[in-house]
Amino acid sequence: MWKFRRSGAFFGASFTGISVLAVAAVSDPLPPDATYRPLPTMPFSEVRRIDEAQKPDVMRRQRDLLDRRYDLSDRPMPEVMMSGGMKPVQDGIRVKLPADTSWDQLAEMTPAEIRDKNLLPEGFLPLPHVKQATGGQVFPNRQIDEIHVQEMRDLRRFDVDFDLPDNLTPEFPPPIFLTTHPELGDVSRGQLLTIKNFYEIMNGIITPVQMEGLRLLLTPFPQEEFNQTEDRKVADQSTGVSCLDCHSNFHTNAAFHLTPDVRPQADRFRLDTTSLRGLFNQQIHGSKRSLRSVEDFTEFEQRTAYFNGDHVSATRKGVNLPDRPNQVAMMAQMQNIIDFPPAPKLDPFGRLDPALATAQELSGEQIFIGKGRCADCHVPQTEFMDNNMHDLKLERFYKIGQVFNDFVTLPDGPIKTFTLRGIKDSPPYMHDGRLMTLADTVEFFNLVLGVKLTEQEKKDLVAYLLTL
Repeated sequence: MWKFRRSGAFFGASFTGISVLAVAAVSDPLPPDATYRPLPTMPFSEVRRIDEAQKPDVMRRQRDLLDRRYDLSDRPMPEVMMSGGMKPVQDGIRVKLPADTSWDQLAEMTPAEIRDKNLLPEGFLPLPHVKQATGGQVFPNRQIDEIHVQEMRDLRRFDVDFDLPDNLTPEFPPPIFLTTHPELGDVSRGQLLTIKNFYEIMNGIITPVQMEGLRLLLTPFPQEEFNQTEDRKVADQSTGVSCLDCHSNFHTNAAFHLTPDVRPQADRFRLDTTSLRGLFNQQIHGSKRSLRSVEDFTEFEQRTAYFNGDHVSATRKGVNLPDRPNQVAMMAQMQNIIDFPPAPKLDPFGRLDPALATAQELSGEQIFIGKGRCADCHVPQTEFMDNNMHDLKLERFYKIGQVFNDFVTLPDGPIKTFTLRGIKDSPPYMHDGRLMTLADTVEFFNLVLGVKLTEQEKKDLVAYLLTL
């Protein structure tokens, strides 16, 4: 295959739908077997010019993929709001079925039949990054705009934009609940915590140790696409990105990047930002890395995750290595007091109170624990998780090696069990955000686990999930 060099990397001219010259900016920036990212050799101004020119095509092909896979329209549930009370929860199945196929028909087929007939809904496949070949963090517009207003720091990339509509993302800014002050409810005052306002908002509520941890979590540090070096993807030189730029108010804003621990680039899966609520009960961290403490995770993020898993790049860009016994411990202190939103219908053991729950919710709980097999991993007594990793073996249903927008669909492998507490606040779902609604998620697991739920049982299960 003919190749040429740009920004210190080789690019193949095999991309379809875009001219040979356009391949350079949107195809894989590394040879297929490469692990380390080479130093850039093209002037930043030229990189920016090329990326800006090709951005409309990059975004168009991602929109085409999303429109082919999903119904992205705004269809809220009547009178069902997220925990802050400002944003409705979206209703209905959004994954599109193959032609002349029903969910019931798929549920009656074996995984091999679905694979051989290519009938797995495309929305159940792993979701590509909007620019898989480059990767990096992509922030939703509301986060970008608020950070710019408060800090005059720019998180807007000139090569890509966020790819999902606002109706399918979490409430912004999300409420903040503390284990140390449950009587206060939401302590955010309806504001996004930033380095400019955190002290005023949290003074008198958290300890000095926690306050220092919060300051560090809100301090921007160098990151692959967002600092002053030539390979940044923002127009102005920047101090970088903070931890809470993704984990807005310790929750999630649906920002995403690529998992830093898989190579080569075309194989790395999209990684949706998870909520930090309930971190105090989690014993493993990271969808793949299985890090054993929040302190380990904090160090890993600062050393390599912000640099696409490349510590060499981190060193070149000005890596920040927080002090383990002091700074890292204080950051952990702050993260470990973030609570889940209230769930008034749950008793102390994570079960529904029959005096408060509806008949449909109680039915959904029985399905969750029994026929649906949800509680096999999402254990009610342990905050609806099991602190284990599981492999759903979704590749039973599809042909490995298909390519979607430069992403090769390989097996997901083991992924940690995420908590379901407050799950209505956290769309989209799965580790890569491939499922837009709770109804999609129920349909996905009904097929993958082969539990054959009826339509009414699926509705009851969704009603139950809304209580958590």
